[in-house]
Amino acid sequence: MILQVIHCPYCQGADLVKNGKTGQGKQRFMCRGEFCQGRTFLLNYAYAGQSRQVKQQIVDMALNGSGIRDTARVLHVSTSTVIKELKKRISTATSKCSSVRATESRDS
Repeated sequence: MILQVIHCPYCQGADLVKNGKTGQGKQRFMCRGEFCQGRTFLLNYAYAGQSRQVKQQIVDMALNGSGIRDTARVLHVSTSTVIKELKKRISTATSKCSSVRATESRDS
């Protein structure tokens, strides 16, 4: 019998429970860690563009000057996935910048 220790990809905790199955029949897990507050995840996604590693690679390739089509071809995802992920990162970056500016203006 082989036991596989599964860790949460968000907090690296091991306090996990099974949380049903997807439409494709893949097992879904839920983290009961204090940091995650019940976030769910899969071990193997049906589409590669949903994994955290591929999302991070999309951002890294964009910062290194790769184009959208080039990134999509190398990572085997669609161009719309690349665009969607980059838009998410831009919107979170601008919201962080605006909150920093607001804090700086209050301090002065």
